[in-house]
Amino acid sequence: MLVARVVPNVTGLDKQFDYLVPEELHHLAALGSLVRVSLHGRRVGGWIVSLGEPELSLPVEKLLPIAKYSSIGPDPELVDLARWAAPRWGTDRLRPFLVAASPPTMVAHLPAARRTFSPTPIGLSRETGVWRIGPLEDPLPLILNAARTGPTLVLHPSPPAGRALASRLRREGLTAAVVPEEWASAAGGVDVVVGSRVAAWATVPGLRAIVMLDEHDESYQEERTPTWHARDVVIERAARVGAACMLLSPCPTATAMHWADGTARSIQHTPHSSQWPLIEIDDRSDIEPWKRSLVGSSLIRSLRDQGKRVVCVLNTVGRARLLACRVCRNLQRCERCEAAVRQRDDGMLECPRCETMRPKVCQVCGASAMALVKPGVTRLREELEAAANRPVIAVTGDSTELPDAGVYVGTEAVLHRVRNVDVVVFLDFDAELLAPRYRAAEQAMALLVRAGRLVGPRDRGGRVIVQTYVPNHEVLQAALLGDTGRLVDGELARRRLLGLPPFRALASLEGVDAESVAAATHLEFAKTGTSANSVLVRADDSMTLGHALAEAAAVRPKNQKGSRLRIEVDPPRA
Repeated sequence: MLVARVVPNVTGLDKQFDYLVPEELHHLAALGSLVRVSLHGRRVGGWIVSLGEPELSLPVEKLLPIAKYSSIGPDPELVDLARWAAPRWGTDRLRPFLVAASPPTMVAHLPAARRTFSPTPIGLSRETGVWRIGPLEDPLPLILNAARTGPTLVLHPSPPAGRALASRLRREGLTAAVVPEEWASAAGGVDVVVGSRVAAWATVPGLRAIVMLDEHDESYQEERTPTWHARDVVIERAARVGAACMLLSPCPTATAMHWADGTARSIQHTPHSSQWPLIEIDDRSDIEPWKRSLVGSSLIRSLRDQGKRVVCVLNTVGRARLLACRVCRNLQRCERCEAAVRQRDDGMLECPRCETMRPKVCQVCGASAMALVKPGVTRLREELEAAANRPVIAVTGDSTELPDAGVYVGTEAVLHRVRNVDVVVFLDFDAELLAPRYRAAEQAMALLVRAGRLVGPRDRGGRVIVQTYVPNHEVLQAALLGDTGRLVDGELARRRLLGLPPFRALASLEGVDAESVAAATHLEFAKTGTSANSVLVRADDSMTLGHALAEAAAVRPKNQKGSRLRIEVDPPRA
């Protein structure tokens, strides 16, 4: 007799159930197989997560048989990886990870392997690590070199760009499969498997190398709970199977650099600055910030050049308000972590990031007269039109098809909506640089990288203009010189001092009972101040945090009105 433990594919059901495997299905049932089972009087899909003989204490006669075999599913190593990922991201549910690892349609048989390269005995350990490349640098040579070692998994944050990359690889003579669409071909065996975030869970027989492009991109993190991150999944997966793991990025995250012991490699011998666009810093520090216009002189020159297509970026939602000294005009920043400070009702200045407080005194000149900097966004589009003497299109999240125009303005989403751009202008970049989020510097640099790719290389005349009051900020200087490596030491030192990832684990809890769940973890926690029902929980490492969250959430009262709890491990915007 053979008994299978099945995880039902039912939303909100966290339990696993035992079923008898009919004798006619013995040759088909395997770890990861998709099956149909009876559950509470109806048939549902599910995954086999363990197989074995019945336990002595198990009343076998009461077990229901598996109703039907449905499809080939994830490899056993991915089922085991899901068992690791569940507590890592604060849950006891396997289903979200098994869904990511499963084919989009039923697969009865796998096609024959189609491989061009035979694995070579190249040492994989020397390839593992972080690779820093320019925003305009082609990663194809490194991918081809990895593919020569054996089956390779490539992650790209953009699905369309991933499909284009697969086409390039095929033109180079390699066999490639794009997941999830070509899941069966990938599981059958090809040279390179390409996909976005979900490709971290793709079945790749004989996996020898993993290449993650643009490791810094936030789309690699799942927005729904559990909020798993593809970077951490592929690092763990590569370590388990002995594969090389290469994280590529123009601006690697602090987490990636910490994993690589603070070192990054390069794949080219030309100066990094040649692979960066032309960055122009528009220093606004000599203009009184409370009387300024967002349309600076550099922007006006670009707007009036009818031959240039201009994109203006202004993020206004959920950003920190900036205070400036009326005497010396310096923006007020935290002396501990350098984030922008805000003024409390009692007049004290408070840092939203590390909660350091000080009296309302300028740390530069000692004056107490402050001005609140408020970007004038109400008439921004009209002001741009008046300066440009041509139509300006406002781009919002609700915009569908964009009419053709010479000038666009919107939040950072506009960088993903408009093509063939000559100039990108960040109207109020200090709101990004000095935001209270612990990843503010990384996210600001990622915006510059995205803008740089839109305008192209500096020898073609494309420019990125940054309007700022802090022209000497390390992020801007790193982008100006095309050397993001100068950010690493300072960023890691700040994270270590403040007890932030990757040195400590962090999770955000939101819900009416968030504080009680946080208290039940017996870990350090504090209210964030952004919401009455929002709490941040910290632990010394991710597994300690995840196990504590899973145990505390499992015993809280459920199915009560308004009792929804969102657990966000490694919150990107905290």
